[in-house]
Amino acid sequence: MAQPLILVTSDQKSFDGYLWSATPIQYLDAVAAVAGGVPVQVPALDEPVDVDVLLDRADGVLLTGSRSNVHPTHYGEEVTEEAEPFDPARDAVSIRLIRRALDRGVPLLAVCRGLQELNVALGGTLHPAIHNLPERMDHRAPESDDNAVRFQLRHDVRLDPEGDLAGIVGETTVHVNSLHRQGILTLAAPLKVEARAEDGTIEAVRVEGAKSFAYGVQWHPEFWARTDPPSRRLFEAFGAAARGYLAGRTRIGSAA
Repeated sequence: MAQPLILVTSDQKSFDGYLWSATPIQYLDAVAAVAGGVPVQVPALDEPVDVDVLLDRADGVLLTGSRSNVHPTHYGEEVTEEAEPFDPARDAVSIRLIRRALDRGVPLLAVCRGLQELNVALGGTLHPAIHNLPERMDHRAPESDDNAVRFQLRHDVRLDPEGDLAGIVGETTVHVNSLHRQGILTLAAPLKVEARAEDGTIEAVRVEGAKSFAYGVQWHPEFWARTDPPSRRLFEAFGAAARGYLAGRTRIGSAA
C-alpha cells in the first residue's frame, strides 16, 4: 500500500546568519516510523504558499509544537510581553492550513502550539501564561539542556471515558509531558474537550462533526511515540486515518 503524505508545519527561525524554516526531527520521525507516512515540511514564509495546492496532494496534516505563541491579534487580545515570542509567518500558514484541511476533510493532528492554533482558527481564545491563573499548576518545561529531562512524562490527564480519544489510546488516565505557558482560555464552539489536567487545564480536544480524524493534544506525544503506548496509539490512529483518506483519494482519481 502506498504511504500517505503528511504535511508538517514548521517555524521561522533565525540562526547562522540565515532565516530557516525548521521542524524538530521528533515530529518527522513520529510520522515516518509510527504513523507510517511520508513527512513533508510546510515552509513558514512571510508570503505563505497556497495551502490548497499542498492539500491537493496531502493525506494528513500534523501541527507541531513550538517555543513561539500564537499572536494575540488572531484572537482579539492586546499584545503583551508575557505573550511573546511570536512567529507571524507560522501563524499565517497554520491558521489557513487548519481551516482548509477541516473544510476538505483531511485528517489532522495538532500538538501543543498546534492545539492552540486549532482553537484560535475556530474562534477560541488563549491565555499567555496559564500558570498565573488561580489554582493552576505550572505546565512549563523544567530548565534543562537535556531534552529527555525537558520532555519527561510529568503529570496525569484524565480523558473523558465516553470520548473518542479514550477509545483511541485505550486508557482514561494518561501520564503526559507539559511544555507550555500558553493555553486555551475560551474553547472554540466546534471543539469538544476530550481530556483535562488535574488542575482543569484543557489538554485534548476533537473537532465535533469533522469529516475525518481531527484531534488536538496539549502534550508532546511525538517525543515518546516509539516507546510510550498511548503516544504510539495516537500516531498510529492518525496514520490509519491518513491511509484511509489516501485510499479514498485514489479511488476518486481512478474513477475520474
